[in-house]
Amino acid sequence: MNNTPSILAIKPLGFMWPTTNPFLFCAHHLDIYPKGNADLGPAVSLAGRDLGQDFTPKDGWRMYHGQKVPGFPVHPHRGFETITIVRQGFVDHSDSHGQAGRYSAGDVQWMTGGSGLQHCEMFPLLHAESENPTELFQVWLNLPRSKKFTEPYFRMLWREDIPKHEISDINGRVTEIDVIAGSYHQINALPPAPDSWAADPGNEVAVYTIRMDADAQWIIAAAGEMVNRTIYFHVGSAITINGTLIESSKAIVVSPNQELTITNGNTESQLLLLQGKPIEEPVVQYGPFVMNSQVEIQQAMSDYRQTEFGGWPWPNREMVHPGNKGRFAKYRNGKEEIR
Repeated sequence: MNNTPSILAIKPLGFMWPTTNPFLFCAHHLDIYPKGNADLGPAVSLAGRDLGQDFTPKDGWRMYHGQKVPGFPVHPHRGFETITIVRQGFVDHSDSHGQAGRYSAGDVQWMTGGSGLQHCEMFPLLHAESENPTELFQVWLNLPRSKKFTEPYFRMLWREDIPKHEISDINGRVTEIDVIAGSYHQINALPPAPDSWAADPGNEVAVYTIRMDADAQWIIAAAGEMVNRTIYFHVGSAITINGTLIESSKAIVVSPNQELTITNGNTESQLLLLQGKPIEEPVVQYGPFVMNSQVEIQQAMSDYRQTEFGGWPWPNREMVHPGNKGRFAKYRNGKEEIR
């Protein structure tokens, strides 16, 4: 008999969401940007903002590290991966390998920092006649020691290709699941980055976004005993998990080796699920460098100062693509995808 409780912890959600190994970080960005100007930035005054470090949601939006366009100008990564899940708005990607992309609601970018690269992620405000709401999750997934120095990698998972699963409960109420990583009921996600912790099915990595009709019921099968599994309840009024009532804006760490029955409240709910076996190695982090020791962090800083991880081939550090360009990805090998 399993005497482990179904729910191991309940934590509040803020801008940065609590994570468990193998995940390092999860941020939820939600900004209702105003109309865009000719530079694809906000068509309003930026006076009174701490430009370069604007993380206060004044008037419902933030510039983050951007000076003219909101977002994250060029910065380095080493030793981990980013999974960026866009729900509203647009993201422009550029990196030190000359790769580029623009992606939007429903698209996912998977990037392996590996041995080191620079990139920028800007939020172009493409609509000049209306507001530009932007919402996304950015998830950091660690790499094991054996893959810390793998070749950097970037790919797009386009919304048209991401597998979806729709379940109707006995009352006909629907739960929709986007399978971004892992598998669900024999539906496999698109292949992750080749050197990712998620590339080995034995690590049971799963990333799902979930939408539940009002009063819908969804049953999640048990996973392996060593897996960490967290459910982020970020839109809705209330859910119950195996009979425990939970209000919105909570991270729920659940027992992986138990079947879970989630019953939604009387409004639509939206959830994010992250799970995976932990990487049983030391984690030493300094900003965008995640290694196994302080010596390796010092080496990462030295390498970046000397090489800039390949330099910056773009004309500015807040790189945005032309306003009339649609969704696309351009890769290091010259291949370009147009959506």
